[in-house]
Amino acid sequence: MNPHIVLVEDDEDLAKLTQNFLIRQGFEVSIVTDGLLAIEHILKVNPDVVLLDIMLPGCDGLEVCRKIRSRFFNPIIMLTARDDQIDQVLGLEIGADDYISKSVEPRLLAARIKAILRRDEVVKHGKKASVLDFGNLVFHSGAREVRVFNKPIDLTTPEYDLLWMLAKNAGFVLSREKIFESLRGIEYDGQNRLVDITISQIRAKLDHPKRIITVRNKGYLFSDQTDLDEHSKQ
Repeated sequence: MNPHIVLVEDDEDLAKLTQNFLIRQGFEVSIVTDGLLAIEHILKVNPDVVLLDIMLPGCDGLEVCRKIRSRFFNPIIMLTARDDQIDQVLGLEIGADDYISKSVEPRLLAARIKAILRRDEVVKHGKKASVLDFGNLVFHSGAREVRVFNKPIDLTTPEYDLLWMLAKNAGFVLSREKIFESLRGIEYDGQNRLVDITISQIRAKLDHPKRIITVRNKGYLFSDQTDLDEHSKQ
């Protein structure tokens, strides 16, 4: 079966154009034009991906995401015509997996959807369970759980995937380009702030402010507890 996308978009002409293009790319696409109706439809059909506009009648996209996230576990990609970093932060904090401008070129949109579906498939079926122990911070990859002082912390899907990638490479600097391309499966354009926003959100939830270190002009480094003092000057 082709992957099913629910496109939540109140601009009917744009929605139809997007639907036709994505169908040619091998997707099944249904359209919903109202936020309140979208909540009911998404929970009923459980699509493989939701493309969710922010500006909607009835209930805006951020509220739709917030209301469905506890019961819908597949990827949510937020769409917006506004270049507003506050929207990006809010969307990621309430559980969106990616954030794309509505002006994005259609082939890039299709590539982003395919990349996030590949990542989701690996997460669900391909990862061998393992544990990474950093003292007060412990990862259980099988359950996709991170514990701080033996208490689970609430991480969104993008936050967990990024933190897990850094932790697996503890002690090594990973560039923004490498992080973005590994997690999204597409080339970094040099402007997307998704990595930086997600890093900021993760830092607020960890056991030590220096657990993730910004290495100037290079990228990010996940530090073992024993290395924190050594790297704190950077």
